[in-house]
Amino acid sequence: MNRLEHLDKSLVDELTHAAREAVREELREQARKQRRKAALYAGAGAVGLYAGAALALALGLALALGLPDWAAALITAVVLGVVAFLLRSAARPSADRPSTDRPSVDLPSVDGPSLTPSPVTPQAPAPPTEPPTVDATHPGGTEPEVPHRWGQ
Repeated sequence: MNRLEHLDKSLVDELTHAAREAVREELREQARKQRRKAALYAGAGAVGLYAGAALALALGLALALGLPDWAAALITAVVLGVVAFLLRSAARPSADRPSTDRPSVDLPSVDGPSLTPSPVTPQAPAPPTEPPTVDATHPGGTEPEVPHRWGQ
C-alpha cells in the first residue's frame, strides 16, 4: 500500500512537471510572436512618422515656389495643425455622437476641472445651537470613584 502511495505521488509530480513545462513553452511561443508583432508595429510607426515629415516638407517646398519661405512654413504648420485637430476630433467621442466603447457610468473627465462655474443655490445659514453643558461637580459625566467601563 505504501508503494502505491509512492507511485501515485511520483506520477502526480511527473504530470505536474510535464504540464508546467508545456505551459512554459506555450507562453514562450506567445511572447515571441507578440514581440515580433510589437517590433513590426514600432517599425511601421517610425516609417509613418518619416513619411509624414517628408510630406510636410514637400508641401512647404511646393508653397515656397510662389510664396516667401516664412509664409510657406506658416501655411504648412497651419495645415498640419488642422489635420491634427481633425484626427483628435475623430478619435474623441462627442456628446451628440454616442460611442459604443464608452462605459455606461459617468466617470470624471481626464481633461481637468471645468472652467465654467457650477450653479450654486444660496442656502440660509443654520441657526446657532447651544453649546454643550458640562457638570462641574463630575467632569466627564462619571463618578470619580467608579472607573469608566466601555458600553456602560
